[in-house]
Amino acid sequence: MPKASVTRLIARDKQTLINFVLDIEKYPEFIPFCIDSKVYETNDEGNVKKIIADLTIGKRPFVDTYKSDVRYDKKNDSIYVTNIDGPLKHLENNWKFIEKEKLTEVQFDVDFEIKNKFLNLIMEKSFQFGLNKIADAFQKRAENL
Repeated sequence: MPKASVTRLIARDKQTLINFVLDIEKYPEFIPFCIDSKVYETNDEGNVKKIIADLTIGKRPFVDTYKSDVRYDKKNDSIYVTNIDGPLKHLENNWKFIEKEKLTEVQFDVDFEIKNKFLNLIMEKSFQFGLNKIADAFQKRAENL
């Protein structure tokens, strides 16, 4: 299973960055290979905000849509994502936000497996590179908010 982590210091306050990550419908505007997104459901349940959303990713003709369960833990300033449906056999990612003076440290860990074993093997070889490109896009967009 491809696993990777990235940590960035971003010159924005923690809550702005959390809201930015939770604004899933804007992902196609700036994330490489994100073609479309759709939020189906949002529920605010005290200390947890739950979102069910689709992301369509890829590069034509290799495009897939997967559905995710996104949970924002307000008490711990973290976001936890798992897959519900789509081409992924397994997806788990975690976002952590730690405020440090005028910066916020954003930690992102991802662990996933694609159902197609051949595609999974390809992703294992290039995933850290792709994750860094996505992290660069997030950081650039966040700093321009």
